[in-house]
Amino acid sequence: MATAAASPAADTRKRIRDILGGSAGNLVEWYDWYAYSVLTIYFAPVFFPKEDPTAQLLSAAAIFAVGFLMRPIGAWMMGIYSDRYGRKSGLTLSVALMAGGSLLIAAAPTYAMAGAIAPTILVVARMLQGLSVGGEYGASATYISEKAMRNRRAFWASFQYITLIGGQLLALAVVVLLQALMPESELQQWGWRIAFGVGAILAFAVYFLRARLGETESFKRQSKDRAPSTIGHLWRSHPREFLIVAAISGGGSAAFYAYTTYMQKFLVNTSGFSKPTATMIMTIALIVFMLIQPWWGMAADRWGRKPMLYIFGFGGTLVSVPIYSAISGATEPMTALALVLVPLVLLGAYTSISGLIKAELFPAHIRTLGVALPYAVGNTLFGGTAEYVALWFKQAGVESGFYWYLSAVIGMAAIGFVMLPETKTNSQILEE
Repeated sequence: MATAAASPAADTRKRIRDILGGSAGNLVEWYDWYAYSVLTIYFAPVFFPKEDPTAQLLSAAAIFAVGFLMRPIGAWMMGIYSDRYGRKSGLTLSVALMAGGSLLIAAAPTYAMAGAIAPTILVVARMLQGLSVGGEYGASATYISEKAMRNRRAFWASFQYITLIGGQLLALAVVVLLQALMPESELQQWGWRIAFGVGAILAFAVYFLRARLGETESFKRQSKDRAPSTIGHLWRSHPREFLIVAAISGGGSAAFYAYTTYMQKFLVNTSGFSKPTATMIMTIALIVFMLIQPWWGMAADRWGRKPMLYIFGFGGTLVSVPIYSAISGATEPMTALALVLVPLVLLGAYTSISGLIKAELFPAHIRTLGVALPYAVGNTLFGGTAEYVALWFKQAGVESGFYWYLSAVIGMAAIGFVMLPETKTNSQILEE
């Protein structure tokens, strides 16, 4: 009787270990991805020798967007791979690709050393990282959602964004450390390479960690004659779900990148804060953003997914224009921090359960592809281009146009939330 009674508890402990193990890998993946954005203000001049700082950032942002263009391809390739060979296999492959991309950036020659070859190498590295992250999101969201216990699924699913934001914070922490230890001239010349070297080493370490994870029951219980995981089958069987996921991913991703990665540049380039001050503002804001994720997850477990989604969808649509307008004129760091936190708190209602609501829409045999591909499409169209669009509006002299654009894109997600079923009570994840 003791053994039988201990079995559920042992299973719960094993699930939690696997969730935390998978999440740790997620942290390193997103550290490598965000290191590029956080360090753009330092390495852009050595790859794009132009007089105008905005033009340099625009060129670097274009390559940032190239990484996003590869994400649908990575989502397609590794979504199918994870559905056929296991979620763990997909997670392991994605982190190996990320390690290669980060190592390539760390060793890339500058424009002065290699001319046009330098930004070309940067493009190739971002393509590798784009393939990696394209597969990572779907495999990670599916793995964590399938491993989580039904009555606390949203709480544990929130760890995907806890570690995603944690990766971004780790990238910011490395920048703060480098800023403290190195003169800005050295950081711009070569110091930024240290961050990418650290990322490559961590990614290789996580490769071996992920190889030891346990596979999910949802994957193991599938029948041998299950339907194939293909784009054609996904579109024929789940067109409505595909479009909804793409729409909500586009709005959510645009808001995420606008209020996290681009915001650091906005604080420097528009509000006029120094680079270290802008970095510190965003570090504090992201810590708060990370800590609220499990609270929103617990709220979704108690009251359902859709009420949380409405908070972000309609709230984000309403506050984007006034918040960006106010931040543009902010002169005190604490004022800027308070303003940045307003949309981030609203966004947390979505990010905490964003992977879960997508995983709950699709049956197991096509779940990873169903989560990854429409997410990557929406993310590429609206998330990956958010920074480029913002800088384009600024260069055109109508920066406020971006505020209205962002509000409209979040409004698109709000419409998707209305069309979404309540997946807490209608989940396709059948395991307890």
